[in-house]
Amino acid sequence: MCGPSEGQPHSQERRETDDSDFPWGLGVCDAHCHPTDTMASIASIDSMRALVLTAMSTRLQDQDLVASVAAEHGIRDRSTLVVSDSQEAPRKIVPAFGWHPWFSHQLFDDTTGNGGSSTYDPSSSALSEQKAKHYEAVLSSSPDAEFIASLPDPKSLSSFLAETRQRLEDNPLALIGEVGLDKAFRLPAAWKEGEQHERDEGLTPGGREGRMLSPYHVKMPHQTQILTAQLKLAGELGRAVSVHGVQAHGVLFDAISALWKGHEKEVVSRRKQKMVAKGAEDFSSSSEDEDEDDIWAEINGQKKPADKPKQKKYKPKPFPPRICLHSFTGSAQVMKQYLHPTVPARIYFSFSTVINLATPGGENKFPELVKTCPDDQILIESDLHTAGEDMDYYLKDICKKICKIKGWTLQQGVERLRKNYEEFIFSPA
Repeated sequence: MCGPSEGQPHSQERRETDDSDFPWGLGVCDAHCHPTDTMASIASIDSMRALVLTAMSTRLQDQDLVASVAAEHGIRDRSTLVVSDSQEAPRKIVPAFGWHPWFSHQLFDDTTGNGGSSTYDPSSSALSEQKAKHYEAVLSSSPDAEFIASLPDPKSLSSFLAETRQRLEDNPLALIGEVGLDKAFRLPAAWKEGEQHERDEGLTPGGREGRMLSPYHVKMPHQTQILTAQLKLAGELGRAVSVHGVQAHGVLFDAISALWKGHEKEVVSRRKQKMVAKGAEDFSSSSEDEDEDDIWAEINGQKKPADKPKQKKYKPKPFPPRICLHSFTGSAQVMKQYLHPTVPARIYFSFSTVINLATPGGENKFPELVKTCPDDQILIESDLHTAGEDMDYYLKDICKKICKIKGWTLQQGVERLRKNYEEFIFSPA
């Protein structure tokens, strides 16, 4: 997530404007963006060339905004994700609800077993002291009283999780996101007297909004608690997750992989594979994967109707079934950790021009990451804070760059990337 003052370009001279060679009609899917950061841009969604935008929420101020935009523009099911010449306004939004690490200090952890409630007691008669106690516990460098006073009263994690659960139930295709860990980010400084008139009124409140940065970071243990709680909710409900990671790739992998400990996939040896091929033993299925209704029917001598495909029921897990590491900036070695055959979650990696190609170091690393990423686990995104032409442009730009590295034609690339996106969003949990 970036706003125009957080490293994301507000506008950029374009090296090309000709769309004649780009197959928009095949369906270009943005796996991660923030159009509700600039609500005035929402009106431009209908005229965009992109087929679908995955709209992230990040903090208190944008949860309801994402929900409202999804209510008006949201995809209802897979059948509405089509390229159409219909005169009706196209439905383009897949919503995501989550609490970003940049704002994780604003939550106090009151969930069972974490002991986080000790940082803040909302029933206390001395709430100002409780507020100071909380922020001193979760922020680095002992923030001063003036800075603490500028921060909002902390919100309980349990109430946020309950609200998110309801939003996910109201939006069956919704993801959890944007969530994650960030070692680099520093909180914006408090507005100084007379400065607030300088803020851009077009931006949704709660972000940096042009302020200088303070010396304060959110401590990693607290960020990890907030992330873990949201990942567990995704696992319980079988939802995909969009994850942010900056200068914390090792810690992030440790946090995510801790949730699937004991659920790793079995790596079948070549000997077993040969035995399966010869029909000696079938290691590819088990009764755990069968529908309970089908088992009961077999016991009672009944047969499942031929026109009723067997569907696997989702069993809640402590980890998300599908994870997108958005604008992935880790090393190829870190990527390979997530691609290990024992990993029980399906891991995707998305890339954006504004993050992955924003620095010389990023540009140098980018080709190796794209080559390392499996063809069926790569996605594209804009990560822009405003919908419209810029978003289309950056989607086209990153798609072209990936196609060049992968050796795909534009048609092959757009088709492959769309299929990957549909599997990320719509796959059975």
